[in-house]
Amino acid sequence: MDKIAVLIPCYNESKTIKKVVSDFRQVLPEAVIYVYDNNSTDGTDEIARNAGAVVRYEYQQGKGNVIRRMFREIDAEAYIMVDGDDTYPAEHSREMVNKVLEKNVDMVIGDRLSSTYYEENKRPFHNFGNSLVQKSINTLFKSDIKDIMTGYRAFSYLFVKSFPVLSNGFEIETEMTIHAIDKRMFLENVVIDYRDRPEGSESKLNTYSDGMKVLFTIARLFRIYKPFSFFAILASVLTILSAAFFIPVFIDYLETGLVDKFPTLIVCGFVIVAAIISLFSGLILSSIVQKNKQDYELELRKIYSEFVEKK
Repeated sequence: MDKIAVLIPCYNESKTIKKVVSDFRQVLPEAVIYVYDNNSTDGTDEIARNAGAVVRYEYQQGKGNVIRRMFREIDAEAYIMVDGDDTYPAEHSREMVNKVLEKNVDMVIGDRLSSTYYEENKRPFHNFGNSLVQKSINTLFKSDIKDIMTGYRAFSYLFVKSFPVLSNGFEIETEMTIHAIDKRMFLENVVIDYRDRPEGSESKLNTYSDGMKVLFTIARLFRIYKPFSFFAILASVLTILSAAFFIPVFIDYLETGLVDKFPTLIVCGFVIVAAIISLFSGLILSSIVQKNKQDYELELRKIYSEFVEKK
């Protein structure tokens, strides 16, 4: 088992990967640096290997697939995950790792948004998207996370081995954050400096398509982790719709004693039935979620026992 593992998922980062590996070797000389190449065509893997990294491969495209492979294969007391684009300074990694090793923090979030991100980032819609995602998650999950989508994080062994990776792409950071909030993981924040990509290095993140994927991921995880709240909102919307169409029909009935819009009345009945079904579905699913949380706590005990044995 490694003391510290630096995890760098890479796809065509030949212009920056050498500097990233060198910087982390200097700040964390005791760490093993792993570069997982995700079908690069520009020689990223050879450059990383020559710089002193352990190079491995993931052939399923997508950052989520790479992280799934990393978390499955690597055992360490503390992990640092960082992008290979040289936007995150290595100088903060020692503080982040120490929080895991000395304070038993499960996930340390490298917070860009509280420092230089909005000045350095040259893509205005990314700024808006980060703020939207942050406010959405903090509202829906009643949390106070400063940076939801940062790619710079430190993890404990317990987090890495108990986190079920479901996303394939850049939604993975959102999924990590929501999982940690829901499972009451010990989270801490470290404000980091952020610098934009150097000239000639291009982002793999598509502002619009990947942004929509992140928003759909939030909705999906809200349904999974907070089913009663999700279905209660749905039931409320259906009830309001049903009432909005039923009230005019009821007023006509009071005035004339007749139901002129009988099809509308039938539809209102079906909609209110759907609202009731939705509400009870949320109640049933919330009981299942509670049972899953109990099982998860028992699973953590097994993982911790494995960790002690390997350590």
